[in-house]
Amino acid sequence: MAPNQRQRQLFISKKELKKLNGRRFSKPEETSDTGLIYPGVDTAFKLLLSARFCSAIWSHITDCDETYNYWEPSHYLLYGSGQQTWEYSPQYALRSYMYLLIHMVPAKLYHYLLEPNPVLVFYFVRCLLSVGCALSEVYFYKNVCREFGIHIGRLTLVFLILSSGMYIASAAFLPSSFSMYLSTVAIAAWYGRRYELAIFATAISVLLGWPFAALLGLPIAMEMLIHKKEWSKFIKWVIISGTVILVPMIWVDSMYYGKLVIAPLNIIIYNVFTNHGPNIYGTEPFSYYICNGFLNFNFVFIGALWAPFGLFLVWLIVPARPRDRLCLSYWYSLAPLYLWFLVFFLQPHKEERFLFPVYPMICLAGSIAIDTIQKLYFFIRTKLSSLHIAYHYLQYTVHITFFAILICGFLGISRSLAIYKGYYAPMEVMIDTNKLGLEREISKDININFCIGKEWHRFPSSFFFPSNNWKLQYLRSEFKGQLPQPFLVHENATSIIQPYFNDMNREEPTRYFSLDKCHFILDLDIDIETILEPNYSRLNDNFTIIRSSKFLNSARSHRFFRAFYIPFVSHKFCTYGSYNLLQNIKFKSIPLLLKEKNIKSS
Repeated sequence: MAPNQRQRQLFISKKELKKLNGRRFSKPEETSDTGLIYPGVDTAFKLLLSARFCSAIWSHITDCDETYNYWEPSHYLLYGSGQQTWEYSPQYALRSYMYLLIHMVPAKLYHYLLEPNPVLVFYFVRCLLSVGCALSEVYFYKNVCREFGIHIGRLTLVFLILSSGMYIASAAFLPSSFSMYLSTVAIAAWYGRRYELAIFATAISVLLGWPFAALLGLPIAMEMLIHKKEWSKFIKWVIISGTVILVPMIWVDSMYYGKLVIAPLNIIIYNVFTNHGPNIYGTEPFSYYICNGFLNFNFVFIGALWAPFGLFLVWLIVPARPRDRLCLSYWYSLAPLYLWFLVFFLQPHKEERFLFPVYPMICLAGSIAIDTIQKLYFFIRTKLSSLHIAYHYLQYTVHITFFAILICGFLGISRSLAIYKGYYAPMEVMIDTNKLGLEREISKDININFCIGKEWHRFPSSFFFPSNNWKLQYLRSEFKGQLPQPFLVHENATSIIQPYFNDMNREEPTRYFSLDKCHFILDLDIDIETILEPNYSRLNDNFTIIRSSKFLNSARSHRFFRAFYIPFVSHKFCTYGSYNLLQNIKFKSIPLLLKEKNIKSS
């Protein structure tokens, strides 16, 4: 075979591509026209769903915004009690109750039919989120295979399953995760040339999820309006989508808030058109997303950043057959990811969840980066030696695929295990707290004050309380921002403006509770204390430890081994504290009071 012929085999021919695009992805394992073995849609969905259920069960809540802005008001909708943040005050009305209801209606049905423990409702919702995420991912995988080829598609699938970033984001009850599901569907529909679905999914993502996800729909809109000139179809589906989603959303939110409310508009106004914007909640350097991206996706993220340069090199030096005209150019199809990077990397206020909507595209771009490395490697070797002849570049570079999956997969699983082993303790202790309330038969006639101080941001939600008579209380700590307060016990509580709320994250002293009235305290013991944050676990005259779990002390642990778990090795380089549930000694007789009361009444 002549060199030019070998080089042209870097890409699948147009005829082969058309055959591949017409293939049904249904069998558990199929072989493409180029001899590549890949999972069918059914198999891919089972693998993704298994990984997502692992997330639902074993991932902890990584962002306190998830607890207080979504789980707590959801607990109020189901059980009539929960914490209210300033975003849910009718004075500001930044959050949509419609978003909560689409999750809580199935939860309410589950609660009505089976009357489960609230903890089971919590995990039921998480499992629903996992199913939604897996469905969006398998649709993405199917269309990536058609748009970019089997090799890139199967690499993308592997990285979706094994990355710790998807482990964290997939079961999170957050608008950014919801936008990840719907934006993934929209981009996949775009790759499949189903523009109506792409517009509708984008509209759901933007209006019900996160308004800023509209940025991901911009390349789709540009192709329809500028390249295809389909103005009428675009305008028609924008109007249909807006009407179907926005009208019931405004109706529901206005009913709950007691006034006309357009929540997506309010959150845009607050974040973009106020003097301070979201920056009052802290800013991070440019390197924040680089470090966070590597932790969550390891070399896949580095590859995603390198992919445009790699594609340029392939285009520049490798004389290969151009992509089929039916396919979008690489630059266009990856535009949503790099547009998102450009905007959010430059924002002073950075949070991990802000990148959730493009997590699947990071896996795609990382796969494309590996593919470009294989093409460049094959081209250089065929230039250096005529002995290295292969029909297709993938046949000669399979070792690169193998090592990429091995290394990136190992680091992804290692990171997920490190997160679980280091930080799952609050969930374990709160599950035990739920059992404690049931086992000890604590009276439901009195309020149980459950107190949190410095650990307010790790509290997983009121779904872990045994019953509604358990009340969350805050102790003063070094944190000087604004804490939530309980929803009022009132028929129209969501429409009543409570005092002591502000939109500047100013500390509200009215939130704090007296220590001596606490029945239980959730506390972390890592041998560090201050005047405002005493080590409650060591106050043996006042409190006793009744539940405990190991929690990673990151400040005293090796940077690598606290980030990635290596069996039989990590424990030698990591230090752990104790995550404790404490009971006030003077209230230890609470379980007995109920029994005594029953004896006297009999």
